[in-house]
Amino acid sequence: MGSAHFAALLLCACMFVSGTVAANQNGNLTRPAEVRIGALFTFDSVIGKAVRPAIELAVADVNADPSILSGTKLSVLMQDTNCSGFVGTIEALQLLAKDVVAVLGPQSSAVAHVISHAVNELHVPLISFAATDPTLTSLEYPYFVRATQSDYYQMGAIAAIISQYQWKQVIAIYVDDDYGRGGITALGDALAKRKCKISYKAKLPPGAANTTIKDILMQVNDMESRVYVIHVNPDSGLNVFSAAKSLGMMSSGYVWIATDWLSAVIDSSVHGNPDVMELTQGVLVLRQHIVDSDIQHAFLSKWNNLTRNGSSYFMHAYDSVWLVAHAFERFLREGNAISFSADPNLQAKKGSSLQLDSLRIFNSGDKLLEKVWSANFSGVSGPVQFTLNRDLVHPAYDILNIGGTGLRTIGYWSNSSGLSVVAPESLSSSALDSSVNNVELHSVIWPGPTSEKPRGWVFSYHGKPMRIGVPLRTSYKEFVMQDKSPDGVKGFAVDVFKAAISLLPYPVSYKFVLFGDGLKNPSYSELVQKVSENYFDAAVGDIAIVTNRTRLVDFTQPYIESGLIIVAPARVIESNAWAFLKPFTFQMWCVLVVIFLFVGAVVWILEHRTNTEFRGPPRQQIMTVCWFSFSTMFFAHRENTVSALGRFVLLIWLFAVLIINSSYTANLTSLLTVQELTSGIQGLDSLISSSSAIGYQVGSFSRNYLVDEFNIAESRLVPLNSPSDYARALELGSGNGGVAAIIDELPYVEIFLSKYCKFKTVGQVFTKSGWGFAFPRDSPLVEDLSTAILALSENGNLQRIRDEWLIGTECSADNNGAGSNSLSLSSFWGLFLICGLACLVALVIFSLRIFCQYSRYSNQVEAQFPEPQQILNRPARLTTIKSLISFVDKKEEEVKNALKKRPSGSQHPSIGSTEAQSTLPPTSTA
Repeated sequence: MGSAHFAALLLCACMFVSGTVAANQNGNLTRPAEVRIGALFTFDSVIGKAVRPAIELAVADVNADPSILSGTKLSVLMQDTNCSGFVGTIEALQLLAKDVVAVLGPQSSAVAHVISHAVNELHVPLISFAATDPTLTSLEYPYFVRATQSDYYQMGAIAAIISQYQWKQVIAIYVDDDYGRGGITALGDALAKRKCKISYKAKLPPGAANTTIKDILMQVNDMESRVYVIHVNPDSGLNVFSAAKSLGMMSSGYVWIATDWLSAVIDSSVHGNPDVMELTQGVLVLRQHIVDSDIQHAFLSKWNNLTRNGSSYFMHAYDSVWLVAHAFERFLREGNAISFSADPNLQAKKGSSLQLDSLRIFNSGDKLLEKVWSANFSGVSGPVQFTLNRDLVHPAYDILNIGGTGLRTIGYWSNSSGLSVVAPESLSSSALDSSVNNVELHSVIWPGPTSEKPRGWVFSYHGKPMRIGVPLRTSYKEFVMQDKSPDGVKGFAVDVFKAAISLLPYPVSYKFVLFGDGLKNPSYSELVQKVSENYFDAAVGDIAIVTNRTRLVDFTQPYIESGLIIVAPARVIESNAWAFLKPFTFQMWCVLVVIFLFVGAVVWILEHRTNTEFRGPPRQQIMTVCWFSFSTMFFAHRENTVSALGRFVLLIWLFAVLIINSSYTANLTSLLTVQELTSGIQGLDSLISSSSAIGYQVGSFSRNYLVDEFNIAESRLVPLNSPSDYARALELGSGNGGVAAIIDELPYVEIFLSKYCKFKTVGQVFTKSGWGFAFPRDSPLVEDLSTAILALSENGNLQRIRDEWLIGTECSADNNGAGSNSLSLSSFWGLFLICGLACLVALVIFSLRIFCQYSRYSNQVEAQFPEPQQILNRPARLTTIKSLISFVDKKEEEVKNALKKRPSGSQHPSIGSTEAQSTLPPTSTA
């Protein structure tokens, strides 16, 4: 029986659930008669005066539209925050206690930060139409929805403008609350991406008095930058411009860029308040870009019937109401219901009178929030849709210039296309065209008024001249020295600086201040440190641009090249009676003698049979071979070569002789004029690996460089102050109280070598750097002076100044090599190989011809005259060799004539003059 009752109840429950699901799917679930939302803002503020009628108009339009929230009335409960964070928080809690499903506002970022914690706890979406602090989109505030643009994008637009006009530093003037701090932090990040920065942050207390504002602006006016970004509240922001105008800060040379608070103030006035325009002449101001649409035009026609006050914020407030309506419509269609439950964390405690238990959790708040984030519709302010970063899509701003009695649009900025003179929707609707994108903005009327772009900075010395630190050198005074002129200093570096300053388009007042005790060269690193500490406003002199110094200051374009190089003692090789033998080594001389005799012998062999000049008695032929061999060295040989093989060998040999003669002459000349190192230092590596003492100039960076980069022991380093100290130390040498070499910068070395000719450079410059003028970090003078130095270089004045101070040297500072070596066989073995091969080929061809002729000739003689028995009994090898030598000694013409004759009994060919008698048989009579 119990089982039957349970089954019946289960069946009824299933039928009820099925019917409920079906009803939900058909959207027929009973809708609530009323949905309450809250609105939180300051009624009597610039934004509040425009927002209130916009919210009321939006609620009326939603309730009049049958397609949305049909059967449900949307009502709004408004609370006045009264421009107070504390009051705003109390009002927000009272509003949340009335079981609202969403809250519009607040307009203050400071109040939004506090309320966001409350709505997180109660799961009520907080939709703000005016809180622009970028930090509100953090994951800490999941129920905060920004229905307007974030200051993250506005500050990106301002950074783009600053970069467009090539300003490097700005001063931020802002209200010191969450709204101001968050925006200026975003501005600093945006500027850093464009290699710009905020040089000073001027913080205004919320609700600051006029005297406080003036005091802060007076401090700002004493600073270098003249570009001001002002990010304050609309209700008190005009006080800043009023104070600035009274201080003369709205005149020529100043740049003022205001965020969209100023456009909200101007747009909220009926016809443009003349007082506002008078205070803000020449100011650049941003305004959130609103896309033209039919929906907007229809709304504005109704809006203008209500009031003519407004700004972009009232459109966002209007769209915020529709955002809640669309989200709640989809929320109800999915069968969700409005229900609240007590928060266990807020249960009333004994003795507490706060009654926090009246704050209840919206049970389906997360589902409504999900519908809000997924919204996608066209509002009067443009498309209402959110990105993954929880920002509205297509952030864009109008860039306006205040001039006369109105505003003039000079360009636009959007997150997708950057700066442009074309509206963002025109660019986004088609492919971005480089011809209209990334162009300059329209002309601007700056404070003054003037159309000339302000420089953006001034000297902040209050009429005092810049203090230029100059090293008081005790050596190498060509670069900078003390004198009795009005400037107190002169030199190459000083003249370059004065010439560059004269090219600047604005006057610069300065005075030189000597740095050093005058007893020794000062430390240049300490001089640079003084500049970084603002003890000096700049440093001028022979200051090397090195890495550790660039971390402290900024340098101009180098005005002279520099780098470290080695100087070592050298001696001139004196000629002696046997200096002519030094170009070749002993081995080379021996090989030359052999190769000369060898070539002479080869030519004699090739010419002996055909050339009468190579014939005669043995003594004469030996003298001919020797004479011919060595006379070819001077191309003075008188014997002519007639055979083809002889001419071939001689041609190759004369080419080799030409190379040998040229090499000998060049090397002998070098040996008689070159300097030779006496210290044995061949380069940087050999100097580092040795244990010899190394000299460096006092005050130079070379000491730290050698220790830090090459790990050279400090005990090996000897400080030297003047060129005479250099020379004395090098002459003494390492181990005798001197040094083996000196490492110094190239300009100093060039001057040193111009006075001391018995020293020379070793190797190449092993660091590449230059000399420049030092200024504090981010000084605007650096860029202008660098441009001026380049102009000096291009027009030739820089070279003229250098020639005036660094005149031509008496001794060359070029590196002539570390010594000279005699030429050895290895320099010519290839040439000798060619000559030897030519001789060998010629001899082989000659030998083959001789053997062929000898064979034919000997066969003919044997056939005509048989050998006697006694001759045949001689050793055959000895006879053959002797006959071959005799045959080779014959003239070529004689042999050819003998071979042409036919054999006859009356003719007796003779092989040789002696051989004829010994080999021919005796005559006999028949």
